[in-house]
Formats: sequence, structure tokens, C-alpha cells
Amino acid sequence: MKRAVVIGAGMVGLACGWHLQERGYEVTILERGADVAEGSSWGNAGWLSPALAIPLNEPSLVTSGLLSLVRSDSPLYVPLRLDPELWRFLALFASQCTAGAFREMMDKLAILNARALEAFDALSPAVEEPTVSAPILAGFRDRREAEGLLGEFELIQSAGGELHYDLIEGKAAQDRSPLFSPAIGCVIDIHDQRYLNPNRYTHALADSLRARGATFMMEKEVTQLRGTGREVQVRTRDAVEPIRADVAVVATGAWANRLARGLGVRIPVRAGRGYSMICDTQEPATTPIYLPTVRVACTPIDGGLRVAGTMEFRRPDDPLDPQRLEAITRSTRDLLAGIDIDHAHDRWVGPRPVSADGLPLIGPTTQPGVYLAAGHGMWGVTQGPITGQLLAQAIDSGEVPPELRPFDPLRAMQWPQVPRIAKWPRLGSKS
Repeated sequence: MKRAVVIGAGMVGLACGWHLQERGYEVTILERGADVAEGSSWGNAGWLSPALAIPLNEPSLVTSGLLSLVRSDSPLYVPLRLDPELWRFLALFASQCTAGAFREMMDKLAILNARALEAFDALSPAVEEPTVSAPILAGFRDRREAEGLLGEFELIQSAGGELHYDLIEGKAAQDRSPLFSPAIGCVIDIHDQRYLNPNRYTHALADSLRARGATFMMEKEVTQLRGTGREVQVRTRDAVEPIRADVAVVATGAWANRLARGLGVRIPVRAGRGYSMICDTQEPATTPIYLPTVRVACTPIDGGLRVAGTMEFRRPDDPLDPQRLEAITRSTRDLLAGIDIDHAHDRWVGPRPVSADGLPLIGPTTQPGVYLAAGHGMWGVTQGPITGQLLAQAIDSGEVPPELRPFDPLRAMQWPQVPRIAKWPRLGSKS
């Protein structure tokens, strides 16, 4: 039997392992943490929302001024400190914040997004945790605020994405959810979306792998990968002898750089950390809510409402910063009603893997038999199963399917003309 080692027990890694089992591989999962879903797969919003799975490199980040990122109350936050690698990453990231680059990224992601939900359907007979069909309600103070999201929807549709929604204004918008405050005067009702409890779903997926014979090795930090052409040798920090397999998949999320540098990967991945908390509600939450102006996503989870948001560029293992949760609380207080946001529980931070060019890194590397699946940004849950399905196909057949070719891990950065940023700080500066 063919042997595969998957490094990383988040949504992407587990989906890769499950689909490799489908193709007859004996699968071993290595995880640096003590349990599955200890990275960004535990406390995220849990949306399965292809309609909203757009690149983070939005042109509006430049037009609104990138120096806003250093404000502690900004939805996208970068602590101002001397970190040359981070500032280099942000310079590369900013180079993609143009309308042309964004449209090109949208075209490429549309291929994954179009098949994202059917990939969950393929897992559903084996995974004992449901996905829930529901619209996503995007709330705004008025129609003017909604124009930005409507413009993004036009880009999605022009890229071939299927998207259905209603625009609701006035009292009808207010009545669309009991959790909307009187400040909400316009709602975009986005149809045909889903959500799940990401922690429960990821554990159920892991249980399915175990039931089919997968071996899980927890608290195993991989330090080196070597493909000889005959086998792949995987070395962990505490082992004398390497683990040997026919193929290996690196799905380590925000920690991908540690191994990817030795695999010929030139596009860096950084941790864009997201925060969440669960709030009790006066009435049961039944529908996900999106507040685009403050970049906050709310999901019915564990009998309450998970309120998730922010994108914080810090080291993946840095501790939770309470100020980031306070910023989410301040930004949502006048937009939501009937929730006890001052006594939130299950406070969490998780590192989402953001690539410098806004696209995932999926496919073979320079080491024979070693593959990478990383850089999904905020969309690892939505795109994880389709990534696993397509990558397993590539591994087993030896040919990368057309859907994955735009995400070649060995690609070079594309350098569109960088917009002029008058206030962009010099690399490494504190000004």
C-alpha cells in the first residue's frame, strides 16, 4: 500500500488525508499541537461562503491609506515594530492591491469556489457533523455603505461566479434579523450559503480518518523533509530515525514558511491572526450576519453568536491581545442588538495563513514527492475540502489538474505597477 504523511491537522491537512485514503493511501497525520484544529480551524467564523471568498488584497486597502493598519482599532492591524521580514511581506502584499491584480486573482479563485460546496457534499456521508444551509445577511447603515460589497459581487459574477442576493432597505432590512440594531438600514441577503461549527466539524473529519485506518501523531514538530525520488523522509524534532513515506503533504497553515523555504517556495506566507468570542443572545441566532464596514462575521454556534473579526499581522504563536477583542466590541456595539457582548466567552485567536500574492499555494515542490497546501488566508474552511480533493488527484495521477495550476507553489510573484502610497513607511522604519 502507498504511504502518505500529512503535516498539519487543520481543515486543509485533514481533507488532503481523507482524499488520499480514498485513493488507497495509508495515511499518517503529524501535528505540532496536542490536538487537531489547534491553528486557525478551531474558533473561526465557520462560514462556507464561496460568494465571499475573495482575495484579501483589495484595492481599497491602498486607497484608504495603508498607514491606517498601525491603528490599534483598525480591522486590519499591524503592530508597529522593527520586523524587516514582515515589512517586506507587506510591501509584496501591497503590490497586489490593484484593480487589475484583484480581478485576476478573482478569476483564479472562482475555479476553487465554484466546487467548494460540492466538495463538502462528498465528505458528508463520512463526517458525522452537519453543515447548515442559510443565507448570510450583510448589514449596513445605508445603501451608500453597501456599494463596496455590491461592487465586489459584480467582480465575482464577471469572473463566472454564481451569486444570488436581494437588496433590502428600510424597515424590511431591520426586520430581517432580530440581532440587527436600529442603525441597520440596508441589508444584502446572500442566498445559498452554509456554515458549520469548525471545531466540531474538524474533529468529526479526524474521526472519519481514524475509522478508516489513519494514524495520528500529535506534538510532532517536523524539522526537515527530503525527497529522494524513491521515498520521502520526514524528520521530527524528537525522533532519531525519519518517518518514511511515498509522498508528504505540508499543510501547516501560518507556519508554512518554516518548511517551505527548503522546498523551493518563493512566495512567503504570514499569519493574519483572527479573533473571535461567543456572546449570549436574547433570541436564538439562526442566520450568519456580516458587517462589512467593520469586517466582522457573526455565526450561530454553541447556543450563542460567535463574533469574529480583525486581521492582525503578528507571529502565529504570540498570545491573544485583549485590545483586539475590545476593538471588535466597540465596532459592533451600535450595529447589533439583543446580544450580551460585554460578557463574551470562548475568547480565541487563531493564525490564518496569508500569502503575499493573495492566492493559495497548492501543488508539488522542488523536493520529489513533497507537496504543499497552504496560504488560503481566511478561506481555509471553505476551500479546504476542494483543495484536498484536487491535490489527492494530482498526487495519485502525477498530473496537476487545470484547477490547481494557478496555485503552483513554485510560481514567482507577479509585479503589477505598485500604486503610489504617499504615507507608506520605509521598510524597517518606525515612522
